Amino acid sequence: MPWKNQGGGPWGSGPKGPWGSGPQPVGPRPPDLEDLLRRGQDRLQQIMPGGYFSGLGITLIILLIVAFWLLSGFFRVQSEELGVVLRFGKHVRTVQPGLNYHLPYPIETVLLPKALRVNTISIGMTLIEDPARRGRSIRDVPEESLMLTGDENIVDVDFTVLWRIKPDGVGDFLFNIQNPEGTVKAVAESAMREVIGRSQIQPILTGARNVTEQGVQELIQKTLDSYGAGIQITQVQMQKVDPPAQVIDAFRDVQAARANLEQLQNEAQTYANQVVPQARGRAAKILQDAEGYKEQAVAEAKGQSARFLKVYDEYKKAPDVTRERIYLETMERVLGGADKLVYDGGPSGQGVVPYLPLPELAPKRTPMTGPQSSGGSR
Repeated sequence: MPWKNQGGGPWGSGPKGPWGSGPQPVGPRPPDLEDLLRRGQDRLQQIMPGGYFSGLGITLIILLIVAFWLLSGFFRVQSEELGVVLRFGKHVRTVQPGLNYHLPYPIETVLLPKALRVNTISIGMTLIEDPARRGRSIRDVPEESLMLTGDENIVDVDFTVLWRIKPDGVGDFLFNIQNPEGTVKAVAESAMREVIGRSQIQPILTGARNVTEQGVQELIQKTLDSYGAGIQITQVQMQKVDPPAQVIDAFRDVQAARANLEQLQNEAQTYANQVVPQARGRAAKILQDAEGYKEQAVAEAKGQSARFLKVYDEYKKAPDVTRERIYLETMERVLGGADKLVYDGGPSGQGVVPYLPLPELAPKRTPMTGPQSSGGSR
């Protein structure tokens, strides 16, 4: 027999060669599983008198199995989850986050949906990995974002939908719909197309976004409730609303023209607001002047008529005397401011007779000053 196959050999026991001991393992030696199992069996035999298959041993084994089975009913619900307990497949209760217990399988099972987490679905755009920028970039999805407005214009709409599971509708969420995210996305896209189709393009691009978002949210919620989906829409956010890229330059030109039109209209309205009050003021002044002239003319006419009536009354009392007086007063008024010439038109007349201007020949008195008047008095 060769020396390497002998138990001891000439160099002692163990796997040794002619040059000494063989290679020794470095570090702690791994445990021997067979040795551990054998020791466990020995201790179990000591605990259970009579062996494994005695009455007491079988009872202890059954009790251990039942204990492990009962302990398997404990479960933990995380902070974003709700526990849905099913008894033979039927929903019996919903438990809150924390440590909970249900009857062990197969009597009761538990489902743990993320019911307290707000989920986000993007429509019209998608996030893709961008190695050049070491992050994500947004890529447009035209088949989802291009929509037709009520005035037959095409608009590119990107929006996001925030949704969560209703606290009282977890069972509906788990059993009534098969693909929640796909369902919410399809309903949201359909609702947005319906609302956009009833609207004009100009309000959508300017100041009607909030109205559009509110209308889309209400329509999505109404549709999902009719499905019994157990989903609550928390918000709809329109990220981008623009004309298609092929016509955006022409659309911007139209927008600029509309802005210029509004500016010109505002300037014209400002000029009208300035000119109209001035014209109204001048018109009011003319009306007031005319009213004053009217009152003056009426008053003078009434005065003249009253004077005539008084003269007429006197005339009726003494017609000759009144007629003579009127004639003399009229001649005095007419001839008082004219040059006087006397014409003798008789047979022996001499023609024009010089008129002696007696008022002009009268000596003119000059006013006397202080010293002269005092000297004359002496």
